[in-house]
Order: sequence, then structure tokens, then C-alpha cells
Amino acid sequence: MNVPDKAWLLARVGPSRAAWAHSRRPHNVEPVGPGEESVWDFPRPPRVEDVSERVRVVFNGETVADTFAAKRICETASAPAYHIPPEHVAMDKLRPVDKVTACEWKGFATYFNLVVNGRVSHEAAYTYPDPLNDLGEPYPSIAGWPVFYASRVDAAYVGEAKVRPQPGGYYSGWVTPGLRGPIKGLPGTESW
Repeated sequence: MNVPDKAWLLARVGPSRAAWAHSRRPHNVEPVGPGEESVWDFPRPPRVEDVSERVRVVFNGETVADTFAAKRICETASAPAYHIPPEHVAMDKLRPVDKVTACEWKGFATYFNLVVNGRVSHEAAYTYPDPLNDLGEPYPSIAGWPVFYASRVDAAYVGEAKVRPQPGGYYSGWVTPGLRGPIKGLPGTESW
């Protein structure tokens, strides 16, 4: 798979990064109660946070990821994406595919099909093999850590809570109980 050079991306992300400074909050931001958090309180550039709760992913009857050492990326308007250390993932079940996308904050992502007992989930996971590090954020700490789309596995959990996929199908965020929005992903939310 041919992943473009980071310098090429860095030369092009300035306008995308600057555009976020002018984005507007939607009028219907949900109020936050005790023990809840709002995606509108997450920062941009995104923040990396350690997750102390157990994080699990199940597909076709097998647990393919299970850890107490995940990290989540929290970004304005988005449900957090949960990155799992590769040593806590059944990496032999991930098959690289020829797909690369770019994030203006974290860099290039490469994708994997998930294959368990003959069942395939296409582009079920991705990693940032060599994240950007120009902003002083700890993105290199998640290099090679898979992220699973909750919509492309049978179940994903944070603690005992089964998560819901982020709306719209493009983003890989996990919607946990107590997460308030609105959360970007559906048509009309592209500017968030």
C-alpha cells in the first residue's frame, strides 16, 4: 500500500485546520447533567486520553480486542474514537486493504478487513501507522493502535456499556451512555 509522505500532507492541511476556527456550534446542543459529557466540550485539535475502563470488541462469536489500556481521541462534535494497543488485539484477524484516508490532525490512516472464522467485515478497523506530530499533541502514542467501527463489528463495549456507532457511518466514534450532542456524521453536519 502506498501511503503518501507526511510532508505532503502537512503542506496541505493548513486551510482545513483554519476552517475549524470559524465553524459554528449548532443551536440544539444538548444540556449536560452529572456524569455526562458533551462532544461540544471536546477540543480541536483533538485530545488523546487514557481510558481506565475495560474496552472490548466482539465479532462472529470471538473477542477480537480486550484491554484496560485503550486511549480515546476526543474531538469537537465527534464521539470519541477508541484506539486499542495492538498487543491486546487479535492482529492475525486483521487483513490490510488498499485504502488510505487523511486526517488534518492525526495524519494518514490505513484500513483492515476483519476476518473471523470465514466471516468478513470490510474496512472494520484502521490505524495511524505514523501519526503527525507537528502540534505537540501525543498522536505518536497511538501509532499502529487499531480503531474498530462499532457499526462493522457485532458488539463493542466500554466498561459494561455496549456502545452505539457514531451517526452517518463515516466516522468511527463510539457513542457511550452519557455522551451528549448533537454528534456530527449525519447529512448537514459536515461543517461541524
